[in-house]
Amino acid sequence: MGKTMKFRDDGTFVIVQFSDVEFIDEEDHNPETRQQNLMTRAAMEGVIEHEKPDLIVFAGDVTASARGKDPIQSFRMAVAAAEERRIPWAAVFGNHDSEGSVPRKRMHEEQLAYEYCVAEADPPHVSGAGNYIVTLRGRNDKPAAALYFLDSGDYSPIASLGGYDWIRRDQIEWYVAESRKMTETNGGKPLPALAFFHIPLPEYFEVWNNHVCHGHCKDPISSPQINSGFFAAMVEMGDVMGTFAGHDHANDFCGMLHGIRLCYGRSTRYVSYVDGIRKDWFPTGARVIRLQAGERDFHTWIRQNDGTVAVLPEHRPGLTG
Repeated sequence: MGKTMKFRDDGTFVIVQFSDVEFIDEEDHNPETRQQNLMTRAAMEGVIEHEKPDLIVFAGDVTASARGKDPIQSFRMAVAAAEERRIPWAAVFGNHDSEGSVPRKRMHEEQLAYEYCVAEADPPHVSGAGNYIVTLRGRNDKPAAALYFLDSGDYSPIASLGGYDWIRRDQIEWYVAESRKMTETNGGKPLPALAFFHIPLPEYFEVWNNHVCHGHCKDPISSPQINSGFFAAMVEMGDVMGTFAGHDHANDFCGMLHGIRLCYGRSTRYVSYVDGIRKDWFPTGARVIRLQAGERDFHTWIRQNDGTVAVLPEHRPGLTG
């Protein structure tokens, strides 16, 4: 069932989600790259200082692997803020993580070597790299919540289809099997759970276009061209309360669909470029998630790089943009 962590004595558990930090190792050869790395690191450190998380999640595009010489060194730079502070952390991978010279399976092996990483080796015969579970235990040392991490891939393997990859059928079957085990262990009651992956599901379109959401949607929602059914599986299993993606830098909204809150993080490196010039729509930062043991719910907000908590606009389809 994966590694375990514990809720705090007051019953809370705080997660900070850093999205699209995209570290690049060639900082000494490019002043702009060095400056962006420093700004990203400073934003991360500020969020950590304010929130003092129990767990840090890197929600994909941990590196811009095609833009540096050594993607492994880029990865080390990205996770250093967590490792140096001895904060447990975990990562899923995005499309940019596998564009360079290092396969994502090697990148996953790299994270497993770190002292404070809580990720686990991949289950056998399951697609992707970085599919695992972290279980949160309560005061009685029994499982109180579960965190699912899934590899949403990079680009479509079907040339005629194009676009981005999707969570595959065997990954969904793995999730269903593990979810069922946890429900049985929990006396037949689904264990409260969250799911993290990089590329947003097609249902992110549906929730933004048809339901009240809070946050921004300044980028196109870059979901895969086909729907592999992961959202339906989560609804059927009844455990996942919220999903958390990155990928689209200028999107940070949350909305409820069929009992599951679909959330973006807040991009941590940059939000947008206009005509090749960085012109962020809003400050970079991170999504923060707070769980309470014994509750089937969570609180979430955006902590910005200036230390403030973002006031997110309400989006009502047909009324607001």
